[in-house]
Amino acid sequence: MKVSLVSTVKDVGPFVEEFLASVRNQTRPPDDVIIVDGGSSDGTWETLERAEGVTAMSEPGASIARGRNLAIRGAAHDVIAATDGDCVLAPDWLERMLEPIERGADVAAGFYRPLASSFFQTCAAAVSVPEADELRPGWLPSSRSIAFRRAAFEAAGGYPEWLEVGEDMYFNHRLLEAGCTMELAPRAVAYWRVRPGLAATWRQYARYAEGDALAGMYARRHLIRFGTYACLAAAATARRPVPLIVAAIGGAAYARRPLLRAWRRLETPPSRAAAAAAVPAMMAFIDGAKMVGYARGLLQRNGPGRRTSGRLRRPKARVQGASRRSRPGCSASPRRSAPGRRTPRTTGPVR
Repeated sequence: MKVSLVSTVKDVGPFVEEFLASVRNQTRPPDDVIIVDGGSSDGTWETLERAEGVTAMSEPGASIARGRNLAIRGAAHDVIAATDGDCVLAPDWLERMLEPIERGADVAAGFYRPLASSFFQTCAAAVSVPEADELRPGWLPSSRSIAFRRAAFEAAGGYPEWLEVGEDMYFNHRLLEAGCTMELAPRAVAYWRVRPGLAATWRQYARYAEGDALAGMYARRHLIRFGTYACLAAAATARRPVPLIVAAIGGAAYARRPLLRAWRRLETPPSRAAAAAAVPAMMAFIDGAKMVGYARGLLQRNGPGRRTSGRLRRPKARVQGASRRSRPGCSASPRRSAPGRRTPRTTGPVR
């Protein structure tokens, strides 16, 4: 089985050398590497041009989705592994990623861990990056750690170039709707850089939520978030013991899993104690960013020129040359559960 590794980058100069080194050090090297640069001005493109064994393509102004589509169109092989150019791949990342594909899966859902060098980054990652033992069937991967057959890519219509952020989750849902089989690959680990400060973290999660609104994804999850904070505000203003106690118990339950992640990732008792306050505060901060971003996305979605017959106008995401014909098990018709069985609910990175 031959595999192409694809990525898209822009202005990742401080990290691209480390990424390329992690690609070279794979226990199972890719058979070709295609990286699309979206118009870097910090030396990233020059580094890619010099890199041996890399096909570098320049497409100034390309979005992440368009960059991935171009890279996949330029790939030589029918199995595609995708990641991000500022990640660091574990040495056996590709070897582990291909295991589900070799067993017959259409899609391998890889895993990722945070690259966190500060207390702030560790707390921020505890909010959104799960541990491997938390993964369940139905978990959807980020495209920083995923592999799929070209037939699956074509059946899903490629990455949606009309969507600036959240394109990987949208692609995941289209894969499942096309009937593609997706199998977890929790030992295929890409290390992902966490944003270093509050401003960058706010922008990141606000944009994620904005993309969710524009694409019509995770509406229930976002509505629950708005409702929960509305109830918390009501309990705080009521100043009555029972609502406050209920709110405190609910908040503790909500923060339990992120707090456990922080406890596992921090090594000293003082940092763990500080995380008891920092992690819930970070959760509220990120939730605020998501609510602002989701509201902004809804305004864009429902604004002038954005609606047609009551629906969001979505330009066709089909990639040039893509076909709706696909291999058995990755059909163009929506996936249905077998009688008496439920299709697992899909979950992804906390958004």
